[in-house]
Amino acid sequence: MPDDLFANTPASSGDYDASSIEVLEGLEPVRRRPGMYIGGTDDRALHHLAAEVLDNAMDEAVAGHATRIEVSLEEDNRLTIMDNGRGMPVAEHPKFPGKSTLEVILSMLHSGGKFSGKAYATSGGLHGVGVSVVNALSSHTRVEVARDRQLYAQEFARGETLGSLQELGPTPNRRGTTVSFTPDTEIFGDRRFSPKRLFKLARSKAYLFAGVEIRWKCAASLASDDIPAEAVFKFPGGLADHLAEQIGDRECVTSRPFTGTQDFPDDQGRVEWAITWPLWSDGAGSWYCNTVPTPDGGTHEQGLRAALTKGLRAFGELTGQKKAKDLSADDVMTGAEVMLSVFIREPQFQSQTKDRLTSPEATRLVENAVRDHFDHFLADNMERGRALLGAVMERMDERLRRKAEREVKRKTATNAKKLRLPGKLTDCSGEGDGETELFIVEGDSAGGSAKQARNRKTQAILPIRGKILNVASATSDKIRANSEIADLVLALGCGSRKDCDPEALRYDRIVIMTDADVDGAHIATLLMTFFFQEMTEVVRRGHLFLAQPPLYRLTAGKESAYARDDAHRAELEATVFKGKKVDVGRFKGLGEMNPQQLRETTMNPASRSLIRITLPAEHEQRHAVKELVDQLMGRNPEHRFNFIQNRAGEFDREMIDA
Repeated sequence: MPDDLFANTPASSGDYDASSIEVLEGLEPVRRRPGMYIGGTDDRALHHLAAEVLDNAMDEAVAGHATRIEVSLEEDNRLTIMDNGRGMPVAEHPKFPGKSTLEVILSMLHSGGKFSGKAYATSGGLHGVGVSVVNALSSHTRVEVARDRQLYAQEFARGETLGSLQELGPTPNRRGTTVSFTPDTEIFGDRRFSPKRLFKLARSKAYLFAGVEIRWKCAASLASDDIPAEAVFKFPGGLADHLAEQIGDRECVTSRPFTGTQDFPDDQGRVEWAITWPLWSDGAGSWYCNTVPTPDGGTHEQGLRAALTKGLRAFGELTGQKKAKDLSADDVMTGAEVMLSVFIREPQFQSQTKDRLTSPEATRLVENAVRDHFDHFLADNMERGRALLGAVMERMDERLRRKAEREVKRKTATNAKKLRLPGKLTDCSGEGDGETELFIVEGDSAGGSAKQARNRKTQAILPIRGKILNVASATSDKIRANSEIADLVLALGCGSRKDCDPEALRYDRIVIMTDADVDGAHIATLLMTFFFQEMTEVVRRGHLFLAQPPLYRLTAGKESAYARDDAHRAELEATVFKGKKVDVGRFKGLGEMNPQQLRETTMNPASRSLIRITLPAEHEQRHAVKELVDQLMGRNPEHRFNFIQNRAGEFDREMIDA
């Protein structure tokens, strides 16, 4: 056998050996993969840094140790946040001789005082990564601590310690922690803090905890008519004050809003709420946990929805309104201006950015706490209760009317025009109490699993073959001739383009359900492009959703959990399965999941998580969305090339270690 037989094979040992394996230490993982810790490197992620530091200051206030917080933005994009709390510990850390505790907190992941619950009963920070991530992603960080009448300071650059802890001398009239940092342009490019966004964040925190005073300051060059150079926020009424400001002089169903606060039993925390129902305008929902915004709601929102819905149903029964039993949570909440803030121990969030609360006990705690107060709110003034019930029942009647019209159209299409429905569509009977849904799935294999996992009464399945036509770069004739698109339009029954009538839509929800991989994401993007271009009004009205199937199943003994992606897997391994030997199984696609797993993780409304795809309300912003779709999905490849080239640095950082 010749000696050089395998000399040129691409899999030679020199391509992959021990030296190929990197071990990232300190804060290097954060700089390599910022998306895992702050959700990306865009404007939202940049402002997440500010939120992390402000949350720490708020935790001191909520714990009863701080009464004042100062937020200051300088012209050079440097942000300083100060509190008059206890001050970070500065003594030598017992596990790391030669290092101050302050240095450990700032330079090591998963270090902090919020794991055991001894230093903080409730807190916004949980994983011990907040301020260390800020440090890692800042070109310069300086921390000053006034503790035990002494002032200390330490400085860092891109997560690296610049020197040992300095003792600056006595400071008898000062206490607390001051964190000053400048976001790193290597990570965030030329993005800068928005004074308006920070001003709003600081003010909202003051609403969330009535006992704290927050002082705002920005450079004169950053001030405007809307954003003053200096301001002081203190709201004794908490969320009630916030609601009054939001409503202004708008007329509401009840002259008095439903507001209150209640401690949970056994020192499990507390809840505060402020709700009203505007008459002639839409409301909005604001959800918080331990002063951290949770824009996607979660289990605390579910508890509030249950309390209000059950309360109005009971009031309807009390007043002889038998139809009130058909009220749904959407009837009660749609159009309402809602603010809800909970403080609980060791909350669980869907991700490090804390967009959604997932603590199961929050539903029960909030429902039980709010329900009794709501019953009194309705019954103490019967006219007020009847007015609110009447307004909500009008919304229910409208919902049921639209549902009946869709049902008639759907059954007409099914019975009278059966041959005109796509042959591969597995329709639902529409006889259940829940709203109907069409799941668009990728391929016959996934379609088979979905058919077995579905609720036959409310869930329909339409398999599509691979990647559908990119409508953004196709001619009208080509779009009309495409069989996959024709089947989809026929199944939905509402027409397309200028003939699109959302009222004729045969389903309440359209759910794009593709594999949790790159190909699945591409197919989902093509489908979203189709709906954006061909059925814009359907998207605008909120009928389009993305399913979130898992990519991994993690098992340790009898305990198991599902992870959506690598970042979610890492989070579960660092929290739920910390210190345990975990068996990780990867799903190659939806077709590989058994029907029970698919139902449990992706299709069952009680346990799944959907992302609603919507369009901005403002016309200018919708125009910007159209430009972006045309740029990324249109016919001109130069636009895509320029987009990728301009953002190559961001993607390079995201893909390292992928």
